[in-house]
Amino acid sequence: MESIQSIKQRFELIGNDVKLNRAIEKAIQVAPTDISVLVTGESGVGKEAIPKIIHSLSHRKHAKYIAVNCGAIPEGTIDSELFGHEKGAFTGATQTRSGYFEVADGGTIFLDEVGELPLTTQVRLLRVLENGEFLKVGSSQVQKTNVRIVAATNVNMFEAIEKEKFREDLYYRLSTVEINIPPLRERQEDIHLLFRKFASDFGQKYKMPTIRLEDDAVHLLLKYRWPGNIRQLRNIAEQISVLEENRTISAATLKSYLPNASGSNLPAVVGQPKKESDFSNEREILYKVLFDMKGDLNDLKKLTLELLKENDSKKVQKENENLIRKIYGKPEEDIEQEEEAMAEVLHLPEPVVEGKMQSPIQQPQEDRYHFAEEIQEEETLSLQEKEIELIKKSLERNRGKRKAAASELGISERTLYRKIKQYDL
Repeated sequence: MESIQSIKQRFELIGNDVKLNRAIEKAIQVAPTDISVLVTGESGVGKEAIPKIIHSLSHRKHAKYIAVNCGAIPEGTIDSELFGHEKGAFTGATQTRSGYFEVADGGTIFLDEVGELPLTTQVRLLRVLENGEFLKVGSSQVQKTNVRIVAATNVNMFEAIEKEKFREDLYYRLSTVEINIPPLRERQEDIHLLFRKFASDFGQKYKMPTIRLEDDAVHLLLKYRWPGNIRQLRNIAEQISVLEENRTISAATLKSYLPNASGSNLPAVVGQPKKESDFSNEREILYKVLFDMKGDLNDLKKLTLELLKENDSKKVQKENENLIRKIYGKPEEDIEQEEEAMAEVLHLPEPVVEGKMQSPIQQPQEDRYHFAEEIQEEETLSLQEKEIELIKKSLERNRGKRKAAASELGISERTLYRKIKQYDL
């Protein structure tokens, strides 16, 4: 078994980070086997080096090694590219074509950006992983292949599975062994080392003196978050090597090549909980309004009954003033106008004239309590109508699926069924 240091020299891997060394060690250990490997890591960290190490150290090293960028192949042609097609299988298929799985029989296929595969292609790939069988597009004849699959992705696979963009069974078949490549910002000691290597390479390539960083520029280089990882670092080194006449680079010069170098270096917040749908927000607001209305109506009923029972105009006027201020939050100068409007609605007695209060509107005792009952009934009907309307909208929205409608309304499916039966919906 080759050492980690010899593998680094052979594949020109630079760095002494512990996580990087662990990734290389795992690649060396799994190489002699035929198990599937999933390489994960951010874009630009150098994931493509791991499949090459695995292939070169395996018993398949003399067979073909094919790297496929799944994200670069159109969805309509990717099945044909991977599995081949028969003549006449689709428009433009003028002859039979062998796919990558047929060509690489006995070798290794590296599926880069495997998280971008369409769901239909994922089903075909799962069959290859399970029993080595595949069908060409437009053919009914099953073919066998003996390939080792190494996949890579920068997608959060668990989020993709949750969103039903990637099959869970395929993920577990691909990730028999998972190798993670750390981002460049977690390899602080390797950043300047990599920059010096790139600067030296580009100096030789363009026949120019190698650029060198001043101490403050080195500090900025290490402080920067490098969202594009090693790929971005290499591009920056090449730009500076070509464009700068002064071969000693200051922090100010380096900063002009780094996007958002003056921004915050705090890590971004990821994995925030999903926001509720607009319908749910509207429902909550509507419920709050209805409950507030219920409280206001109860206050109005209490005020009305006190008026009818006690005939105390001053007390009722005082409570009326407090109620208006509570409901509308009006300044005192506007309370008088609000009282007049409220008095008209509630049929309050006229103001006191010469120390005597005019008699209130005569109404039989039974009618007074009947009036209060009507208020309660009207309130109940209003809430019931709103509830029926919400249930109907949710059922229409979910095409009659009670489980989805109950989830959207925030109630159990059993409660929704009872409501449907109660309201004869």
